[in-house]
Amino acid sequence: MLFTAAFWKATAERAIRTFAQALAAVLTAGATSLLDVHWTAALATAGMAAVLAVLMAVGSAGIGAPGPGLTETTEPARPAAAPAGAPTVSG
Repeated sequence: MLFTAAFWKATAERAIRTFAQALAAVLTAGATSLLDVHWTAALATAGMAAVLAVLMAVGSAGIGAPGPGLTETTEPARPAAAPAGAPTVSG
């Protein structure tokens, strides 16, 4: 699972999402103007959060069932069988 394209695509998605969330948290926690933000510290914090997201994905690879991220899917539920004698749609 660790060496599949789907794994790395989902991991990249999580890392980008985590980076954006951490950056938004740092920017709003300061409650200052965007011109007054210490961008180096904000980007470093968001970058570290993204690195930790990748490490968590690698560390937990193969544990449990694959989760449903935006790029992952779980197996869809099968439709219930129609009761005996029920009308069917034919095309």
